[in-house]
Amino acid sequence: MAELMLKKVLRYPRLDTILMVEEAIKKFDGEFTKKQLWQHLPKQMMYQTFCVIIDYLYGRKISIDAEGKIGWIFFPEIARKYSARHDLAWEKRK
Repeated sequence: MAELMLKKVLRYPRLDTILMVEEAIKKFDGEFTKKQLWQHLPKQMMYQTFCVIIDYLYGRKISIDAEGKIGWIFFPEIARKYSARHDLAWEKRK
């Protein structure tokens, strides 16, 4: 049985901090790696806190490419537009 490894979080981020990181990712979409993005944030924060935010956003709103660059992938307006199209609907398998 695999043992679940829990990370001890030093600091949990506040909402305004998460929003600041989200805005920075949108602004520098695909330009920086994780550490470079952390260095270009408008306000300083602990790297561990930044990593908690990146871990939370990964797969939900951001992606990381093969080079390690972070990109913004959350576009709800476009998703709603395409989900309303009937020609793009999923077909049920028999």
